[in-house]
Amino acid sequence: MSRYTGPVCKLCRREGRKLFLKGERCYTERCAVGRRNFPPGQHGQGRKKVSEYGLQLRAKQMAKRYYGLKETQFKRYYIMAENQAGVTGENLLRLLERRLDNIVYRLGFANSRASARQMVTHGFFTVNGRKVNIPSYLCREGDVVAVKENKREKAIVKQAVEDNESRPVPKWLEVDRENVQGKVVQMPNREDIDLEVEETLIVELYSK
Repeated sequence: MSRYTGPVCKLCRREGRKLFLKGERCYTERCAVGRRNFPPGQHGQGRKKVSEYGLQLRAKQMAKRYYGLKETQFKRYYIMAENQAGVTGENLLRLLERRLDNIVYRLGFANSRASARQMVTHGFFTVNGRKVNIPSYLCREGDVVAVKENKREKAIVKQAVEDNESRPVPKWLEVDRENVQGKVVQMPNREDIDLEVEETLIVELYSK
């Protein structure tokens, strides 16, 4: 499946806020959003007022880029959310948060979702003791996500755990940094998801 391989800092600048795509750099003064807080390109500083459709599109693009998904993947999650009971927009964000690569990032075992996705693909993690190498795997309440014993001394793991030691973990997750594992203690609620996007705009866009 195709994936974006260009400069990720441009994506953050286009959305006008940090999407934390660059790992540790996003928490420093070198972050591109802090240094050049305007969209990239020669017309970046002269953009006109955004239309209603433009606002809806930006909300969708931000969510896609935040979780590192392409349009087909994102639309599939939207259909799943629409078929569930409850509020579609909130269901969508909950599904995205439950992805294994996102949980690995949230637990602080990777410096970015892109790094987490690569580590999952390379077989670094187990879920309830069984190896899972599918980044889109949807974790459930009670699942235990752990770094495999033979991978715990890898530099990429040790560096990520060290870098993210002070980063807060969402209350729906529980982390054990000593044993490099975490647990899904409950399903995430909307207030637990720090994504600054109006999910209602995404629903409005797909409902047209």
